Amino acid sequence: MKQITFIIVSLFGFAGFAQQATDSVATYKKRVLETTEVDFLASYYTQDGNNAAVSGGIGTEKLTDVTPTIVVSIPLNDDDVLTIDGGVSAYTSASSSNINPFDGNQPADPFVESTGASSSDMWTNLTGTFTHNSDDRNKIWSTKLSVSSEYDYFSLGFGGSYTQLFNEKNTEISVNVNVYLDTWNSIYPYELRPFSENGSGLNSNLFNAHTITGNTNYAPIFNEFSDESRNSYSLGLSFSQILSKRAQGSLLVDVVQQQGLLSTPFQRVYFADVEDSFIENFQLADANELLPDTRFKLALGGRLNYYLNETFVFRTYYRFYNDDWGITSHTAKIEIPTKISSKFTIIPSYRFYSQSAADYFAPYEQHLSTDQFYTSDYDLSKFTANQYGLGVTYTDIFTGFHLWKLALKSIDLNYHYYERNTGLNANIISGGFNFIVY
Repeated sequence: MKQITFIIVSLFGFAGFAQQATDSVATYKKRVLETTEVDFLASYYTQDGNNAAVSGGIGTEKLTDVTPTIVVSIPLNDDDVLTIDGGVSAYTSASSSNINPFDGNQPADPFVESTGASSSDMWTNLTGTFTHNSDDRNKIWSTKLSVSSEYDYFSLGFGGSYTQLFNEKNTEISVNVNVYLDTWNSIYPYELRPFSENGSGLNSNLFNAHTITGNTNYAPIFNEFSDESRNSYSLGLSFSQILSKRAQGSLLVDVVQQQGLLSTPFQRVYFADVEDSFIENFQLADANELLPDTRFKLALGGRLNYYLNETFVFRTYYRFYNDDWGITSHTAKIEIPTKISSKFTIIPSYRFYSQSAADYFAPYEQHLSTDQFYTSDYDLSKFTANQYGLGVTYTDIFTGFHLWKLALKSIDLNYHYYERNTGLNANIISGGFNFIVY
């Protein structure tokens, strides 16, 4: 698995300072954020594979994505911070180009990228978060509003969180709630569109301009969705405890309920009991993906971080996930930040992931036309994945480098290589510059 800009933020009142009457000396609170900070972030992602969901579990999965993001954190007073996060994601996708494989300059083929309009798009997002801290810094409230847009959907999200610190800040409990209200503008596989309620079927321009081979009596099942909304509700709970001078652990629980259009309208499915039809080298869809309109997800996780010495820190993470679509997954990750100088830290990491298949998944041409639900999206298949990473962090606590009114605080650069046992592999390069405004 997004150009509207709209933010509503409710501001809380705050206590300015306390006066110590006995000696008339003013005691000021330490500000939550001393000055405005600006983060410039970017990532470059590329992947390849041969199980594209757009073409029914076969075909190229080539994709390239570039995502620049700016995050501005503004202290409104001693207690309150406003954070504005804006980003875009510009991608080119060989698989999504084959939503219409017949608009290119070469014969249609699931393993060849079409050069049509659906080969690229841009996702945009803007999020505003307001955070308020109590005078003793033991209570933290936040509210959030986000909007995102892409060619086929629009999303509005809002939520909030509350954090309570106890035991001289050695214990922390947090709860967060989020709601996302999404609206699809359904885009269907090109050859299915003539079979809509008002379509002309095999008399359409597509079939008049091309010759069908194989089964010439092409008659797909077309699921045209009347309800194009999707709502997601999430509740997260976390408990964090400092266990010793060297160790800190946390427990995490996340619950998500989704309802509405959970199918991806432009993903094809091919049935084992239907004779194949082709135009050029492209097999015409027997149907588009059909999945249930509800989904419940539960995740349980934990973290354990251990400070070995001034050079090494161990960060470990585990998560168990289960949903009512039949997927169970396990995630394990370890990072070892290694300080190599006063300013530089390298962070090798490894992540392992495994999951079972959804009840509604089957590979290319293994579904039956009598199935109630069906998908050949390999994100819902059984697979294992490994991810290897290396990061470098530069920190300058004295902010010696200046650019205009920005003083450099830190630089992060990360590389990750991801591979699935299904053949999908990906390379991810990400980085960020953190500045303070002086």
